[in-house]
Order: sequence, then C-alpha cells, then structure tokens
Amino acid sequence: MGRTLAALSAPAYIATEAGTILAVSSALEELVGMEAAAMVGQDGHDLLHRNEHGGHAARAQCGIREAGLARRTAQGERMWLGRADGSVVEVGWLATGCQVDAPDPMALVIFTPRSGHGADPGREGTAGATDAVGHPAPHGGPLSELERLALLAETTTRLTSTLDVDEALRRLTHLMVPRLGDWAVIDLITRNAEVTRFAVAHQENGAVVRRPDLEGPMPPIPPVSPMPLSRALRGAASALAGPETYHGPPDADIAVAQRRLFDVTGMHSAVIAPIRGLREVLGALTLGRSEQPEPYGPAHLTLLEDITRRAGLALDNARLYERQRTVGQTMQRYLLPQLPRVPGLGLAARYRPAPEASEVGGDWYDAFVLGDGALMLAVGDVVGHDLEAAAGMAQLRNMLRAYSWSEQDPPSKIVEWLDLACMNIAEVSMTTLICGRLTCSADGRYQLSWTNAGHPPPLLVTRDGTARYLTDGHGPLLGLGISPVRPDGVAVLPPGSTLVFYTDGLVESPRDPIDEGLDRLRANAASLVHRDLDDFTDELLERSRPPRNEDDVAMLAVRIPAEPAARPPRWRPRTG
Repeated sequence: MGRTLAALSAPAYIATEAGTILAVSSALEELVGMEAAAMVGQDGHDLLHRNEHGGHAARAQCGIREAGLARRTAQGERMWLGRADGSVVEVGWLATGCQVDAPDPMALVIFTPRSGHGADPGREGTAGATDAVGHPAPHGGPLSELERLALLAETTTRLTSTLDVDEALRRLTHLMVPRLGDWAVIDLITRNAEVTRFAVAHQENGAVVRRPDLEGPMPPIPPVSPMPLSRALRGAASALAGPETYHGPPDADIAVAQRRLFDVTGMHSAVIAPIRGLREVLGALTLGRSEQPEPYGPAHLTLLEDITRRAGLALDNARLYERQRTVGQTMQRYLLPQLPRVPGLGLAARYRPAPEASEVGGDWYDAFVLGDGALMLAVGDVVGHDLEAAAGMAQLRNMLRAYSWSEQDPPSKIVEWLDLACMNIAEVSMTTLICGRLTCSADGRYQLSWTNAGHPPPLLVTRDGTARYLTDGHGPLLGLGISPVRPDGVAVLPPGSTLVFYTDGLVESPRDPIDEGLDRLRANAASLVHRDLDDFTDELLERSRPPRNEDDVAMLAVRIPAEPAARPPRWRPRTG
C-alpha cells in the first residue's frame, strides 16, 4: 500500500470498504496537518469529513462511504476536510476500488484541493458518471486532474497486483478501452529483438474484445525510421498519429502493417508511446479513436507516457517472475529423479508445486535400488517452497542416497545418520521424511520396513479396496537437535496391493483439518485401486488435494504384483 501511495503526489488514502483508513499519502498528511500514525485505523468519514462550517458532516450523505460500500467508482466536486488546527479545506474527491497486498477489496480516495468556490452542499455527495463496469465514462476531451490521478492510481494498483504477463496486459487494455480510446494496441519486443503485436482490442456491444486477425508477428524495427511506431519501439518519445501519417510511400514493412491497422480499424486519431522497462524498451502502446470524434492532443501524450511508465515497471516485474519460475521449473525437473525400472513392480510419482511458488519447492520423492537388491523408497518435505528449500531438498536426498548405499542398514539407522548431518553439515532446516526399504523374500512375498520422521503415514490399499495407514515406526522430524533413537515399522504387502507415500500438501491446508484430508485420501484410494497405476496416481492427486491447497505435493506409489513371484526378482542397481 505504501508503494502505491508513494507514486501519488496528490492527497490520498486507502481504506477498507467500510471506511477504516489503512494508509495515507504524505500529501494528505501535509494537507490536513496530521501524521499518518494518527489517521491509520480511524474511520475516514468521522476523522476528516466536515461541512463548510467545520461541523461533522452527516454520515448518510457521505458519497465516499457510499462508493466504498457499493464497490463502485464515484467522484464529487466539493466537500470539506477537517484539519488538525480546526480549520477546513475545500476539496474535490474521487473514490475507486483497488486491491493491493491483501485479498480483500479496498477503496482508494484521492482529493484535489480547491479554492475560490462558494458553498454548495447539495453537490457534496454526487457521484460522477460511470460506465457499465464502474469506470468513469469516456469523453473526448482531456481528463481533469482528478480523473488523471485516479486513472494513474488505478493503473498502478491493477497492474502491480498480478505477476502474470498476459493478465497484466489484458488489464491494461481494459483500463484504456473505452475510457481513453476506442482501440488499444500493444506491440511487444521479444528477447530475440523481434516484434509481436500482442493485442488489438476495442469495445463491441459494451465489452472489450480482441481482433486476432490483426495480431501476431510484426516486421523488424527499422533503425532510422521517423515513423511514430518505429520511434516508439526504439524508445523515443510518444507521438500523435493519424491515417495520413502512413499514406505516403512506406519506409519499412512495419509502416505497411500500421497503414493496414488504420484502414481496418477506422481510427482517425492515435497516440503512440513506448513501454520502457528499467533497462530496455519492452514495446509500445497505441490508443486510437474511431467512434469518439475528438482527436488526441498534447495533453494525452503526457498522460499516456505516465501510463506506459507504470506499465513498463509492472511488465518488467512480471517478466522477471516468469524467468524465475522457468528457472524453478528447470531446477525441479533435474532435482526430482527418474524412477528406476524394477521387474515385477509398478512405480509412479507425481509432483505439484504450490500455486503461488516459483514452481519449485522442498517436497521431494526418491526410489533407487541398493547393492544388495533392496529398493529404497523415500518422500520428504523440507520447510518452505522456494529455491532455498529446493537446494536443501537436493542436499538431503543426495545424503540419503549416500548413506543408504554405503551403510545398508535399516531405515531407522539411515535416518539417524541423516538427522545428525542435518544438524551439523547440511544447510537444511526442519524436515519431515519417511524412508522405506522394500524387499522380496524367497517365497515371493514383499516386505516393507520403514521409519517415519514426523511425516504423514504411508497408505496401504489392498486390491479389494481395504485401505489402512501404516502408523508404526513414527518418530520426531529431522533438525530438532535431539538425536532420538528411531524405531522401524515392518509390514508384509499383500499381492496386488498399492503403497502410497505422500507429503502433507495432499491432505492438509490452512483451512482443512488433516484428519479430514486423511479420510478423504483413504476413501479415494480405496475407490481407485482397481485402475492401472498411472491413472490411480493421477486421479488420487486430483481428487484428494484440498481445493484451497497452498503447499507443494509430492507422491510416490508402488504397485505390488497380483501374484507372488515364482522366484524372487533380481533387482539390480542402475549403472552407467
């Protein structure tokens, strides 16, 4: 919120829908002679709203409060604010919805000090004209200072509240059409210095719609062309343009594309501005008028440059986030192992990142064959879902493999060694883990021994649909500094049964008790066990993951053969 208000030079505050002030601008502090600390947490109407004589204004006549409660944009030309010294100051106002750093809708209220106006209480709470979606209705002339500030504030809040590039640009077109133009065109420069016409949008039957036939790859940017779009894409200043701008012989192929744009859309006036990031030009924004008769003027150039400056910063942030997410996806893909091919067994694993994370996290799974022929199975969860957690997960998994291979002890002893390593040599925070050792006896029966370090218990589902949790072998999580002696659990796995290891994101969320999640997982696994293992795993993840899950999920499933093996399978570790 503070960043949003810092971008405003006008007196303003952000409040809840009910009117409680959450943040104020420095200009408002100066205007009313109060510090922010004295205003935050107060009811905006009770604290500031006065009549022309300095008395408290009637709450029922407060247009700002009404606009906040109704979640609509409104404005008034005259009201009075009470100052700390007891005097009043006459202002115009605009209130509009915003959403910044919080899930709940809020209201942004902007004031413009006025002078030389007589009292007219009847106009105090009147709302300005709005369109069908609550935005100020379009008009051909320049915006008033109040409207301009409101538009810039809304642009800042709406573009910075998403890290998705496509969504940010979609919001930009909806902010521009029809408020500032009948058409909005966004051209973007890709990483390879190529130009693509990302969006051509206009208003049709009250809705903002796209024109895919006018979108797509564009010709390259000419290095010296004086044409407005070419200059904007090179980072030059904004410019006015019209159909006549492109009527002469084209100096480059991109001018031909612009001529077609004017011909097809019927734009008689346009304004074009570069979209600049912190280090480079990211593209250009073109606004055009075909239905609104008033042509653009110099005032629109300044406004559009202010808008594209904010759009450039938002787009820069969104692209940076996408690059980080791509790094995370690649890192996760290489950190999570390929499952071994084990004769007689079915193996399947799934990973789903946290919805708001960088597609990488601390949940992990592993399966590998040891030198003595046993199959090691593990699922763990390092606290966090970011690159740091993923790095800790990689350390932990590699140490588990090394200890398992060199010691060939029961899982409890392996995890005891791992716990000591977490406290002394690894950069790993608290971790939960379940580690199991699967073997096949001489009579073809499969047996699992396991230890559980603070992790949700494994689920065993027989082929007739009987499901139970393996609750033995339970001990505290890793990284507590207590070095406990850990127990092992042992179970024989019936023919045709399915064993499921998973992380808590599959059964728990901040709004759902884990017991409900465990019951849901058990019921779903019992109903799906007749499916082949890949379908079973996919459907179990889809049905069991809480709808409001905010955590990563890792899952490892093992299908035991339906008939005991005539002779024990000879599992071999992968080589080469």
